[in-house]
Amino acid sequence: MKQFLFFTFFLISGLQLWSQNESFELTVTFKPFQKQYIYLGYYSGKQKPIVDSVLLDENGVGVFKKDRKIEKGVYLIGFPNKSGYFEILIDKEQKFSVFADSSNILNSLKFKNSPDNELFIEYQKFTAVKGKEIEFAKLNLSKATTKADSLHWIKTAEKSSEEIHINRESIVTKNPDATITALLNAMKMPVVPPSPTGKYDSVFAYKYYKSHFWDNTYFFDERLVRTSFFEEKLDQYFEQLIYPDPDSVIKEIDWMLGYASINDEMQKFLLIKFVNRYLNIKFMWEDRVFVHLFEKYFSQKEYSWLTEKGKKTIFDRAYSMMANLFGSQASNIELPDSTGKLQSLFSIQNPYIVVVFWDPACGHCKETLPKMDSIYKVKWRNDSLKIYAIAKETDGSKKDWIRFINDHQLKDWTHVYYSKAENDERVNNNIPSYFQLYDIQTVPTLYLLDKDKRILAKKIPFEQIDEVLQYKLKSNK
Repeated sequence: MKQFLFFTFFLISGLQLWSQNESFELTVTFKPFQKQYIYLGYYSGKQKPIVDSVLLDENGVGVFKKDRKIEKGVYLIGFPNKSGYFEILIDKEQKFSVFADSSNILNSLKFKNSPDNELFIEYQKFTAVKGKEIEFAKLNLSKATTKADSLHWIKTAEKSSEEIHINRESIVTKNPDATITALLNAMKMPVVPPSPTGKYDSVFAYKYYKSHFWDNTYFFDERLVRTSFFEEKLDQYFEQLIYPDPDSVIKEIDWMLGYASINDEMQKFLLIKFVNRYLNIKFMWEDRVFVHLFEKYFSQKEYSWLTEKGKKTIFDRAYSMMANLFGSQASNIELPDSTGKLQSLFSIQNPYIVVVFWDPACGHCKETLPKMDSIYKVKWRNDSLKIYAIAKETDGSKKDWIRFINDHQLKDWTHVYYSKAENDERVNNNIPSYFQLYDIQTVPTLYLLDKDKRILAKKIPFEQIDEVLQYKLKSNK
């Protein structure tokens, strides 16, 4: 049984699903329930928000009503206990009725005044039958003991799969304007034809598959927002077909949002999708994608669906990333060492520099820094690398800082101390703190810089810093 889930999202101020013209009325007869609430929901990517509820009468009848039309897409009628649901289509026809019996949902469904849903249910019934045939064939294939039996069940499964395909194509051909046709077309995946050279060509296959991936999919069609497959298709496209660098990803995002800009619902869906994806970056270069989203779509624009809390989160995160974008030049740091002499990060002329932010009272820092020193003495020092270590005064004192450096013989590093007074002075004078400039949210945090102080790696463990360094050294050779 399909599970009904709740929907929460901090960015959205409200679920405004109703358009401004005409009205919506859906009469549901749901046996055997009486005097219980049923629910109206819809797909939003992987989420299933509930947008309305109605109390069934003694005959199991309830009416969802709005004085405006409901937005188009695949909707869900939820059971009284929210343990399951069945799907319906809502499109041009906004006044219709449905009968359902929980003992056999699919075969009991009947619609009045909704040709779209009648076609949808017939498709679902046919697919369910053929799906069972395929599963049965697979089960018997796993038990087959002879080549002939195996071949028989393989052909049986292939025949049922082909019949599903033929049925879909028939629906599309005979009902070009139906809602299910638009959805079936958008669900299609490209079939790569033989290579023009007559031999398998992976480059040709990739280019063909990518260029035809969105055939018959329209990014201004709001119905796609309320489906279970559209977000999965988006994820597949970005994860498998787009080269992992900021320019490639940004190009695709702008292309999609360019078409989506003429439909508020699709634009909202994609913006929320992309902001959530790149708010907490998985790869270092993704910071550029998030900052691009901020600068082009949020910094100068207002959206009615965006809460003040959501807006603040986006703005704060973008400002934190801007000063330390992957590949850009890092900000200079100038702080006193243990003798009080100012030590500038930019004065270090080594080919590579590891910048580490830490706290003398941090347990993880106490564990990490001696390990860093070991790899520094064995490898990094020979590679003309210097460590610039910034200790921030929080729970630990200046004495704790000096004691830890001496106890662990970290004497070949450039050590500076970032006192609370120094930090407060910068903040009070509207100068970003060093922790803000480097987006420090936890300690220890490490950066790898080149001789020009460009950021080669950031916010990764020292073991991965070493991997990046060795790769750079090998590339230079």
